[in-house]
Amino acid sequence: MPNDFNRRILVIDDNRAIHEDFRKILSAAADGRSYTETSVDLFCDSPEKHRFAGFDLDSASQGPEGLEMVKQALSVGRPYGVAFIDVRMPPGWDGVETTAKIWEIDPDLHMVICTAYSDYGWDDITHKLGQTDRLLIRDVGQLARLTQ
Repeated sequence: MPNDFNRRILVIDDNRAIHEDFRKILSAAADGRSYTETSVDLFCDSPEKHRFAGFDLDSASQGPEGLEMVKQALSVGRPYGVAFIDVRMPPGWDGVETTAKIWEIDPDLHMVICTAYSDYGWDDITHKLGQTDRLLIRDVGQLARLTQ
């Protein structure tokens, strides 16, 4: 990846286990040995060629906390590149409302809205947030329903 690639990720979810899952997969401390070893074995590559640089992850458990983190990141000139946001985060803002409020202060932030429930349809979300290439809706519930 290029040196100027924004590696800052914000995860907003009320489930602490989700934060740990993101950290295990995406943080700089993630264990990439098996990928590196397999690549070296299969392609006779150098291990340095496939070293995983990881991402800088920050976590918030509710929408208002995430909004404040985005404001802080912008104020110090270190904006986030992407945010992963859960739709359901009782008792406060849901993920759609959180996304709308964050885009008021950082309209360039890419968002991934994650849900396992059908509180909102895709049309409802795009009606509220607009059609944009900065939004990805990841319906993990749909995947579960398809595999049943």
